[in-house]
Amino acid sequence: MGVSGFEFATATRIVFGAGRLAEAPEAVRALGGHKVLLVTGRDPTRAEPLREGLARLGLPSVTFAVEGEPTVALAREGTAAAVSTACDAVVAFGGGSALDAGKAIAALAANGGDPLDYLEVVGRGQALTKPSLPLVAIPTTAGTGSEVTRNAVLGVKEAQVKASLRSPLMLPRLALVDPDLLAGVPPAVLASSGLDALSQLLEPFLSARANPLTDALAREGLGRSARSLRRAVLEGPDAAAREDLALASLFGGLCLANAGLGAVHGFAAPVGGMFDAPHGAVCAALLPATLEVNLRALRARAPAHPALPRFQELAVLLTGRADARAEEGIAWVKELCQALAVPGLGRYGLTEAEVPRLVARAKAASSMKANPLVLTDEELTEIAIRSR
Repeated sequence: MGVSGFEFATATRIVFGAGRLAEAPEAVRALGGHKVLLVTGRDPTRAEPLREGLARLGLPSVTFAVEGEPTVALAREGTAAAVSTACDAVVAFGGGSALDAGKAIAALAANGGDPLDYLEVVGRGQALTKPSLPLVAIPTTAGTGSEVTRNAVLGVKEAQVKASLRSPLMLPRLALVDPDLLAGVPPAVLASSGLDALSQLLEPFLSARANPLTDALAREGLGRSARSLRRAVLEGPDAAAREDLALASLFGGLCLANAGLGAVHGFAAPVGGMFDAPHGAVCAALLPATLEVNLRALRARAPAHPALPRFQELAVLLTGRADARAEEGIAWVKELCQALAVPGLGRYGLTEAEVPRLVARAKAASSMKANPLVLTDEELTEIAIRSR
């Protein structure tokens, strides 16, 4: 099959490996930083060795903790903290929320203005014109791949929606991925973040914008996630599992940034805006029904679609069996979600009465554009109801 043209963009530099966190302070200094805004998750003490390492090199830091998933209000607050303390570099250390917050703050501190000036869907959608402050992104969970993507997802409380601040100028200057940081991560966080990473490998692999480079990364990441995620959650992540999960997350970020996502994330954005629901758990709840509905729709309406044979390849990658059929791959995903006790969306407040509003919002989500084919309102409604 011929290859249509494609682009591939990512962080200026990616550093991967156990123990590589120690290299972060020197990397910040090499980027020209003099004072650092250190964006962390809700527990800033995890970043204390990093803060001390920066201080030893004469790089003072101001800590900004992110309690939950980032919002427009939090981005304003973090930007004000960076500007008022004259920080000229940002280090984001934490899960996807801390990394997205760090990317938004680094962009806004350099460009000025309000998040809503630049936000997609609910904002004015203006383009950023200046490069972000030098940004080092260090994930401490294995899920979002935010360290290598060009957007930051922000909640807009008044509109009950999540939307992206997006620009190539937001790509981190350094993505530093140290699998050792996954030691001690709670099983529930490993499960939800790991299933988010799995969906961010599955969707680009089936995407209408898939390309040979993202395909190669998705295949490698899917195999690693399949062999290690369940074991890591149920038994604790040993060094080999930590490496697999960290790579799966990194590759998922590279894939989604360059091939797009699909209906899982098309639903996840409005669900996260309408309800107080963690992104990874939402993606996991949506994954089985979305795969089933997409497979059925492709067989019925687009039997020659290039995504169709990929469902069988997906089954082979997930089950490890060369003769696995498409349905067996989906069954594998269902069984994994059951084993990891993934709750339905009803847990977060989705009622049947809310489904039409959710479907309307999901149709408008940017991620939906890369789904293998356009799903009907009836198919989208089925996904929402079955994911409750």
